Amino acid sequence: MMKLYAGVAVAAVAALLGGSLIYIQQQRSGDAFAECRQGQIAGGDIGGPFTLVNPAGQTVTDAEVLTKPSLVYFGYTFCPDVCPLDMARNVEAVDILEERGFDVTPVFISIDPERDTPDALGDYASNMHPKLIALTGSADQVKAAANAYKTIYKKQETGDEFYLVDHMTFTYLMLPGEGFVDFFRREITSEQMADSVACFVEAGNAGT
Repeated sequence: MMKLYAGVAVAAVAALLGGSLIYIQQQRSGDAFAECRQGQIAGGDIGGPFTLVNPAGQTVTDAEVLTKPSLVYFGYTFCPDVCPLDMARNVEAVDILEERGFDVTPVFISIDPERDTPDALGDYASNMHPKLIALTGSADQVKAAANAYKTIYKKQETGDEFYLVDHMTFTYLMLPGEGFVDFFRREITSEQMADSVACFVEAGNAGT
């Protein structure tokens, strides 16, 4: 029942809150990534500096983490179904890309710092994928990172440790030197994600 409720809750929040993201059309000639975009809209003031904590307990910044093309996802380790499916898709896309010669980093930022300690995220990352960078932080640090990516989350107050967290489910593609270039919705497959990421990386390399 908890899994069903979580799925319904997250789907509802994603549908209701998804519209709060503001995207700016980038149709101008000279957009090196125009042919790679998932739709007619992309870009915008998304992404930015953050300071978080890695599984070793070290404070890290976005400049230290996003050194390669990266797929950034906000979720939490206690998420019963949505996050595991999304992250499984993301790391599968990373594996597909690696087979094609692209080095892409999957990044997981917890929106549940109360339970997602550095140790918990270390276990999560080791079980999920060897390349996965999992980050947590104080409530303020996590909120600042989420605000930078225009992502929204809300803890369900149940009065116990089994609470769920409603949250948006976009995966953000970040490129070194470019920042945010596009996002992926839940419906996209790992193959489709890999194709799109490869297109962006190749277009970015062609422009350098």
